[in-house]
Amino acid sequence: MTIKLFIDGAAGTTGLEIADRLTGRTEIEFITLDDSRRKDAAARREALNEADFVVLCLPDDAAREAVALIDNDRTRVIDASTAHRTADGWTYGMAELEPSQPGAIATAMRVSNPGCYPTGFLALVRPLVRAGLIPHDWPVSVNAVSGYSGGGKAMIAEFEGGQTDTAFRAYAMGLAHKHVGEMQRHARLAHPPLFTPAVARTYRGMVVEVPLPLFAFQRRPSLSAIETALRDAYRESPVVRVLDGEAANVEIEADAGTDRLTLRVFGNAATGQARLVATLDNLGKGAAGAAVQNLNLMAGFDQTAGLTL
Repeated sequence: MTIKLFIDGAAGTTGLEIADRLTGRTEIEFITLDDSRRKDAAARREALNEADFVVLCLPDDAAREAVALIDNDRTRVIDASTAHRTADGWTYGMAELEPSQPGAIATAMRVSNPGCYPTGFLALVRPLVRAGLIPHDWPVSVNAVSGYSGGGKAMIAEFEGGQTDTAFRAYAMGLAHKHVGEMQRHARLAHPPLFTPAVARTYRGMVVEVPLPLFAFQRRPSLSAIETALRDAYRESPVVRVLDGEAANVEIEADAGTDRLTLRVFGNAATGQARLVATLDNLGKGAAGAAVQNLNLMAGFDQTAGLTL
């Protein structure tokens, strides 16, 4: 079976990464617009409605506009923007979120690609909330650092064009990052997590960490119970792996250049403290890799086709 695919925003960082993963896929026929037509509304409308599948790699407002241009009930959409990640009628495109999620994605008409930070956070937290090991009303915090490619062309130009010499920058100091609502909703938490993101002088890669004071939980879970719950949750996943928390250090580039997601549990049994750590590529499982995985599921292909694991 051959599908027709249109990537709206194909010239952007995520769009280029998606196209790279799909290169050579004979089962996919690309619909493309040249530079003179890719911002033309009529040309985009035609491409959007001709396609079997559309991947939106656009700013939020432009993504909403693109969806409104689709006037048939056949074209299926994957939106890589933030616009629809908590919207009704959209299926959340993290195949590992729940046991039923791959099936839900496979049959969905509208799929919202997860954010890169929420991907690491949810992979660590959702199984533990589901198992009752993290109370759903606990004030969870999450610390994370990403490669600068996560900021798109403007931030790439800043870091590579000599506009900044910084090695590390904390941001979203007003505690209102656009990913917070996505994290809370899909982790099924009663309160917004306290999110402290940062960017580092490396092109790609990401570390997401959730510190847990297990000693303060009413049901004080052991470190082994936490790790077992994560292993059980991802035992059948071809993308997520759970490694022993034996590494002396965790590097931001640990999974750079791949589409996998790696989880580790560190802790001190004597103090009852834990550090849950996820590493991923912000452009891989955090963006383009997830979009390709979702496309594969929706089109009935092997979900890992085109991915680097």
